[in-house]
Amino acid sequence: MYQAARDLLANPMVIRVLTAIGGLIVVLVITRLSSSYIGRWIVDADMRYRARKVVTSSIWLAYAIYLLLLFSQSLGQAAVALGVASAGIAFALQEVILSLAGWIAISFGTFFRIGDRIQLGNTVGDVIDIGMLRTTVMECREWISGDNYTGRIVRIPNSMIFRQPVHNYSGDFPFLWDELKLPVRYESDYDRMREILLEVADEITGQYTQYAELHWKRMLRRYRVEPARVDPTVVLVANDNWVEFTLRYIVDYKYRRQVRDELFRAILRRLDLERDTIRLASATWEIVAAPELDVRLKGGTDPQHE
Repeated sequence: MYQAARDLLANPMVIRVLTAIGGLIVVLVITRLSSSYIGRWIVDADMRYRARKVVTSSIWLAYAIYLLLLFSQSLGQAAVALGVASAGIAFALQEVILSLAGWIAISFGTFFRIGDRIQLGNTVGDVIDIGMLRTTVMECREWISGDNYTGRIVRIPNSMIFRQPVHNYSGDFPFLWDELKLPVRYESDYDRMREILLEVADEITGQYTQYAELHWKRMLRRYRVEPARVDPTVVLVANDNWVEFTLRYIVDYKYRRQVRDELFRAILRRLDLERDTIRLASATWEIVAAPELDVRLKGGTDPQHE
């Protein structure tokens, strides 16, 4: 038994495998220590994440090169066997291969980056990690109204970018157009209502207009898109029940719900001061007067004459 162990250890392939395992242990230890030191010395979250990614990727790349050099003499012998098995391996690992291709496309393309808010398939959320096989997203919406986090972390295969449209809320243009609709009763002061909406929108969303215009100019230089208005606009539509005002404005994608709340509160405060000239409408029915009813009974016996 002792002689068999000596013969086994004398085999060059066994020595290479043991060396590779030892190298793997060293790589894991170095990766753990480097992540710990980076977390201590780098305060900025984005810089810390990128530093960890660069260091970890560099360590594993060096280990991969080390393995190639270690097993370089055996690669020629294994080439024939790998060629025969390649078709079966490709079929069995097609999802993994496609996810790796998706990772390469994400890394060198413009699909999304860390921190972007995306919709991939039915999942909406902020990208918090991009791995070789999966993209990790902090989920938004679902049962939560607005764009707030649900608390669930979703891991999406990178292969999804080849199968589903990728909606990026914050890529080249980190702003969104949003709208508020307000019904107003007929005979209200429509011009004054328009003035109030524009004044409130300029006061609350004006901080985004200048930056949005600069970003849109970059979009015009990069893509074939038409010029668009980024300042607030108001559109009036009359229907059978009331006059509907639509306020269109631009907002940072992270603060859409917060800005809607601020706009509604400011508009309602202003309308309280204009209640004599402007009144909001609602889907209620008001009975002004009931018609007189004249009921006459034919036949039968009058109970008073029984």
